[in-house]
Amino acid sequence: MKRKRFLFFHRVRRLLKYLPREAYRCGILILLAILLTIGLLPSTFAFIDAQNSIAQGVLNAQELFQQGRNLYEAEQFNQASLVFEQALIAYKAQGDKLKQAMTLSNLSLTYQQLGQWSKASQAITQSLNLLQDTSTEQASRSQILAQALDIQGRLQLAQGKAELALNTWQQAVAIYAKIGDRTGSIRSQINSAQALQSLGNYRQAQKKLTEINQNLQNQPDSTLKATGLRSLGNVLRVVGDLEQSRKILQQSLEVARRMPSQSPQVISETWLSLGNTATAQQDTPAAINYYQQAAATSTSSTTRIQADLNQLRLLLDENQLNAAQGLVSKIQAQIPNLPVSRKAIYARINFAQSLMKLKAGQEVKEIAQMLATAVQQARDLQDQRSVAYALGNLGGLYEQTQQFDIAQDLTQQALVISQGINVPDITYRWQWQLGRLLKAKGDIKGATAAYTESVKILQSLRNDLVAINPEVQFSFRDEVEPIYRQLVNLLLRSPGDSQPSQGNLVQARAVIESLQLAELDNFFRVACLEGRPIQIDSVIDRQDPTAAVIYPIILADKLEVILKLPQQPLRHYKTSIAATEVEKILEQLRQELIKPYTLQQTQALSRQVYNWLLQPAQEYLAKSQIKTLVFVLDGSLRNIPMASLYDGQQYLIQKYAIALTPGLQLLAPKSLSQQQIKALTAGITEARQGFSALSNVVQELNQIKSEVPTTVLLNQKFTNETLQKKINSVLFPVVHLATHGQFSSKADETFILTWDGRINVNQLDTLLRFRDTERPNAIELLVLSACQTAAGDKRAALGLAGIAVRAGARSTLASLWNVDDKSTAELMSQFYRELTTKQLTKAEALRQAQLALLNNPKYQHPLFWAAYVLVGNWL
Repeated sequence: MKRKRFLFFHRVRRLLKYLPREAYRCGILILLAILLTIGLLPSTFAFIDAQNSIAQGVLNAQELFQQGRNLYEAEQFNQASLVFEQALIAYKAQGDKLKQAMTLSNLSLTYQQLGQWSKASQAITQSLNLLQDTSTEQASRSQILAQALDIQGRLQLAQGKAELALNTWQQAVAIYAKIGDRTGSIRSQINSAQALQSLGNYRQAQKKLTEINQNLQNQPDSTLKATGLRSLGNVLRVVGDLEQSRKILQQSLEVARRMPSQSPQVISETWLSLGNTATAQQDTPAAINYYQQAAATSTSSTTRIQADLNQLRLLLDENQLNAAQGLVSKIQAQIPNLPVSRKAIYARINFAQSLMKLKAGQEVKEIAQMLATAVQQARDLQDQRSVAYALGNLGGLYEQTQQFDIAQDLTQQALVISQGINVPDITYRWQWQLGRLLKAKGDIKGATAAYTESVKILQSLRNDLVAINPEVQFSFRDEVEPIYRQLVNLLLRSPGDSQPSQGNLVQARAVIESLQLAELDNFFRVACLEGRPIQIDSVIDRQDPTAAVIYPIILADKLEVILKLPQQPLRHYKTSIAATEVEKILEQLRQELIKPYTLQQTQALSRQVYNWLLQPAQEYLAKSQIKTLVFVLDGSLRNIPMASLYDGQQYLIQKYAIALTPGLQLLAPKSLSQQQIKALTAGITEARQGFSALSNVVQELNQIKSEVPTTVLLNQKFTNETLQKKINSVLFPVVHLATHGQFSSKADETFILTWDGRINVNQLDTLLRFRDTERPNAIELLVLSACQTAAGDKRAALGLAGIAVRAGARSTLASLWNVDDKSTAELMSQFYRELTTKQLTKAEALRQAQLALLNNPKYQHPLFWAAYVLVGNWL
């Protein structure tokens, strides 16, 4: 698979127009704030219009104010701040508190653009204090107060104070509503949705954005509508709704084009946003076209270079080097002419990163000089975050050239600054970089400590990272995932044939768990593990001493396995093999598994995987009398059903019951045999929405009904609404859906088909979760009997884990590929029979059902019986 697009935080910065902001709690929220500042407010709203708000003052002061505004719009922020300061002095001389407040608010916004946060905070505080003191006519004062609160909210979000920002914007909404300013109210509501998202209140933010979208649709064409829709489209990209993002952005473009007095800059910024969404959708030709349109139509030098830099990085990721080289010359001519600002600093840094990747024809000293200039400009602006970011990147350049001492010194300087101003979103990067440098210099202990600290920071950033990352699935692999894997590699190092210490094994396993959880967080773009989970260890030590847990992890040059046996220390073994070879064999095995006449090839490949994962553990498993194997699978291993592994004589399912779990924690396990089984079944037999008919679904549902008390929803009766009503009206421990579905590495492409639409993975919790947070009445078993992983998506099985988590069921039984629905009907009937009549565990009931197919001459190939996997609680 080709390398995916746009590195993690650099991609986000481009999404938000290269305008990050320093923060106290989490620098990532800065990017959200700038989305609001630039994406939402056109120039006519970025500054409070004195002529509409108050009577005209002395001409000199008014001229200074207008000059400052013009300089701001021309992105001359340094000069703008100086002129606004002069205007403030003039208004003070007049004793006009309202105009002072207005100027201070705009001065705060200008300081924010320069990264001068202390000055920005002082200015907006003074503005609000003046507005509290003034006795000016209420309507005029209220308008300026609401807009000042807007600016204060942006500053608070930039500083990581999301709760304060939300409260501030709610105050602004109330004032706008009181004075009848509907556009101002909509603007502040969009801001509030961003704050909710940054706080991790994903559902509330989505609900608010939907309401805002409806309001905007009813508004006449205006700059506010165009920019508001663009901001909404950007937010939808951030939360992963890429299709809707593109649709809303197209609407924004249409609105901007229909306006009698078109704004080329508004149109250009929408082209830029469309390019970012198309990039996230991996629609490279469209993205390149959008970026070219943005650069061609923009009246802003900053927007032009943003579009060119985005296009350059995309071309490099697509390995279109000739086209990329042509853009380099164009960007090189633009960079020196950018006004000094944080935007210009980040443009230099991101251009340097692209040059480091391009390498050809680029002298290291030229790139170093570009980064050194960025450092100096950041220092001139007293923008410590930008200083730390530029120094760290300069250290990364010296790391590439293997000048490790210089690289380490620069990295440590960046770390000291980033830690001092508490910006963990870049601090974790420099801890990781320091770890790599220390490892290269042979300091394994120091490297391990640095990596450990980086992982700790990432864990503390869970909501903040997923809330703003627009392309989590694949940039996550470049900027976050490697840290976990490299730390595991360090922890499991041991000389000769010696074993790692128990302490290192325990920590390595915890890191694997953190990676699994981080993948799911990024899949959903929200921290996803809720409820009160318990450790798997306590289950196998206390409740099921015949179960063992196996944790494989794929590293660059080996496959490591940690084994947990009941009431025993952790064990460890490994196979020296390149990750690329592992991926190749797993892909070959997956292809053979779904071909009906390839039994010999399938067994040969599955034996190789068996030898990696289980052959070294056989002695321990036998001594401990293990009956159930629980796998916490990594990467492409998730695409392979463990039941199909072959030891040369038997498949794994012939020796063990098997279950999967996406992490080391489970909802409190509970056996179905402890309660009366009642099922809600639903299915579709007819071809719908481009999916083929499932002619044996009626047989499948009837056979289930013969085994357990069942309520059936078939075809037209199986709608989203009906399913939800049934689940919420009656307690069903089992929900069985015999319908097409798809698992994908992208949340917006993971769904279950209903008669009238699709249930997206993000809608599952709304449909299937109920009762209180402890979920005493959680669904015990969710069965998806006709699903499959997305073709060509090597990480598609992540979608299955996502559904298992989002549904809130203790266990999920699903198929990894589309299986003959006649054999499916037979397997499901046998599964329920075993579950109800013999009171077996879910894992053992599934095993017996699979063996029944395996022993049938018609279904001996793993194609028919191996696809079914049990995720979660196996009891």
